[in-house]
Amino acid sequence: MPTRRTFLQHLSIAAGLGAATSIGLPLGRARASEAGRWFMPDEGEPQQRAYLAFGAQDAIWEDFTEDVQAALGRIARAIALYQPVTVFCRASERDIAQEHCGSHNVTYVETELDDIWMRDIGANFVVDDDGELGAVDFNFNGWGGKQQHRYDAKLARQVATRANATYQRSELVGEGGGIEVDGHGTGIMTESSWINANRNPGWSKAEVEQELKARLGLRKIIWLPGIKGKDITDAHVDFYARFVRPGVVLANLDTDPDSYDHAVTLRHLEILKQATDADGRALQVHTVSPPLNPRKNAFNRGNPDFAAGYINYFVINGAVIAPQFGDREADEKARALLAELYPDRDVVQLDIDAIAAGGGGIHCVTSHCPAV
Repeated sequence: MPTRRTFLQHLSIAAGLGAATSIGLPLGRARASEAGRWFMPDEGEPQQRAYLAFGAQDAIWEDFTEDVQAALGRIARAIALYQPVTVFCRASERDIAQEHCGSHNVTYVETELDDIWMRDIGANFVVDDDGELGAVDFNFNGWGGKQQHRYDAKLARQVATRANATYQRSELVGEGGGIEVDGHGTGIMTESSWINANRNPGWSKAEVEQELKARLGLRKIIWLPGIKGKDITDAHVDFYARFVRPGVVLANLDTDPDSYDHAVTLRHLEILKQATDADGRALQVHTVSPPLNPRKNAFNRGNPDFAAGYINYFVINGAVIAPQFGDREADEKARALLAELYPDRDVVQLDIDAIAAGGGGIHCVTSHCPAV
């Protein structure tokens, strides 16, 4: 099947995407005056609810569509045991969405969708010191025009409206999967996904950094190089480094010397070990490695882009929703590490192979609204 981590422009030409939506907004430089009082909380802070987009379609997922829907359902049901979930779905698929995702603690919103990547297409929530909720829209453009996004590009505003949040539209183009923050002024980003002409032509690194800092309330950004062109996201940070809490980072370390990510993750690890956060603390860095022997099935057989990474987990109230890949030793090692790093949360591991076949993970298909 065509995967998310390859350059297949599904229906992008047929959808009639113009240059403004496929490359970036024809706007001026960052205007962040309204953003100065806002900041993005850490994912581990209390949440109001989680969001999913039940938007798999045959034009993108082909024979895997039903399997992706089932995997989304497992994720929704697991989250709903701990906090409310809002599932966006097409009106024509409301019944099947409810069949998979259930009724307990789940609300359904009918809307048009292109795909399932809620982290990238949803609102990026921020809060202020008065407890007000804001939502930043980073103008999703299909990861630089690589996939259809006519409907998904409109979802951030919908999410902001439903959450009664102050809508803020940045002039930057980017995605939520490219953002990692500790909630105390430090962010981790990859240069490959933000400082990229397919999203932000003409923007310098300093300009990108200025706008991200203003919109997300950051005092420092730790830049990782990432790698352009190897996957459709141009190396989102949520497959490479995650804040556990301020001063503590979990980094992906690919131990397969034949993987293109091997050298990239080694370089990232070197940078993180030498970095300090916004308060001058050296980072405590833990590592987790992908499984070397995942279960063999139609999703990963002959698919070099199968995203078997443990780092793409989702932190919610009382739990960490994480993947497992059928490699008993590696699965247990990842579970034990997450349990150690998140001692007050349950670690719930799920089979998400169908989603991994498209190059994504649990964090990619979820997003959340912080409690205020």
